[in-house]
Amino acid sequence: MGPRQARWQSCFVTPPGAVHCRADARCVNSGCLGICGSAWPARCQRVRQQREANMFIQNRREFLKTTATAAGALGLGVACAPSEDQAAGGPAPMSILVLGGTGFIGPHMVRYAAARGHTVTLFNRGRTNTHLFPELEKLVGDRDGDLTALEGRRWDAVIDNSGFVPRHVRDSAALLSDSGQYMFVSSISAYRDLVTEGITEDYEVGRLEDPTVEEVTGETYGPLKALCEEAVQEVFGDRANVVRPGYIVGPGDNTDRWTYWPVRVAAGGDMLAPGTPDQPIQFIDARDLGAWMVRMLEDRIGGVFNGVGPTEAVTWGGFFQACREVSGSDTEMHWVDSGFLQEQGVAFPIWAARDSSFGAVHSVDLSRAIEAGYTSRPMEETIGDTLEWWSGLTEEDRPGGVMFSGLRTREMGFEPATIDQMLEAEAELLSAWAARE
Repeated sequence: MGPRQARWQSCFVTPPGAVHCRADARCVNSGCLGICGSAWPARCQRVRQQREANMFIQNRREFLKTTATAAGALGLGVACAPSEDQAAGGPAPMSILVLGGTGFIGPHMVRYAAARGHTVTLFNRGRTNTHLFPELEKLVGDRDGDLTALEGRRWDAVIDNSGFVPRHVRDSAALLSDSGQYMFVSSISAYRDLVTEGITEDYEVGRLEDPTVEEVTGETYGPLKALCEEAVQEVFGDRANVVRPGYIVGPGDNTDRWTYWPVRVAAGGDMLAPGTPDQPIQFIDARDLGAWMVRMLEDRIGGVFNGVGPTEAVTWGGFFQACREVSGSDTEMHWVDSGFLQEQGVAFPIWAARDSSFGAVHSVDLSRAIEAGYTSRPMEETIGDTLEWWSGLTEEDRPGGVMFSGLRTREMGFEPATIDQMLEAEAELLSAWAARE
């Protein structure tokens, strides 16, 4: 495989740092428990009992949220009302500063922290999802030179999920050095490579030839994250916590990298499945990631942790079967050799051939995370929730129903494509594969 082809094949597997699913039969009630003809009946059956058991808690949370909002409107402060965990002797209330907080992973951790009775403050540029969290204190500034709003303030804990440039992270950490803890969201891309199976947190990180570089590219993203980690650790020492997530997935993930697969399986028919069914796949639900991070802060856990999942090992074959069961589709998998895909110039999101430069991207060790309290919801729940989110997107959200990731060929390029366009390209590839056999 030549350099150009190698670059093409790697484009969709680089770790973070990327008939139609929108079924007419989908229930319009977002709270549907599977009793009214939902487009995802198998999924609803699987989680219905759990949701019914949690309904009282969810309703109480909404009541507490409303109460907290009303209190804020009356000038009674921005601390969220105690959650059901607090009422039952839960964690001691903390003040938490979130640098960012309104993108994909931020809202999940913010909601979880608020529901557990913590006082949350957001610091960002005030440009993304500004409608979120009207009841919380919001500080406006910029990581690149405008930290005025943070001066003279102290929090029990800081969550930094918007740090990509070491200088920015160093400045923030130094200014907030009196705070209790500093948690930095890094990436498994920080590792030197991803060709060794079972990478632990002690594996060597990547390095830049010129450590003053600040431009974030596919080549510099990981090493820059590693330098950001070091900046936090230099200031906070054992009060620093670094989380290195793999592929972060779930409803609201607009990269479509992982989402493509449940959507494709739900579309039915003959499907090109890359590689072999026994290859491992790892991903972490953004909601599980956020909750785990908050719990580590509550327990004052420091150190470095791989943020991958699920806790139970999953193969691509098992993942596809779960997608079939959740969506109720009749999809038939046709496993296609990675060598053929390379010859044809085919790229898939998050999948990597075993012998590629990212061959172990789905074989990262997560034992330390589990010891630190990480838990994962059933894979089927993440699949079902993501399908429901996707099917609820409007024409304004996704003109023409395009996906930003998915099956791509050289002819297609990397422009957004519809499911129908990808199905057409897939059918041609399957025909070529069958002819070869």
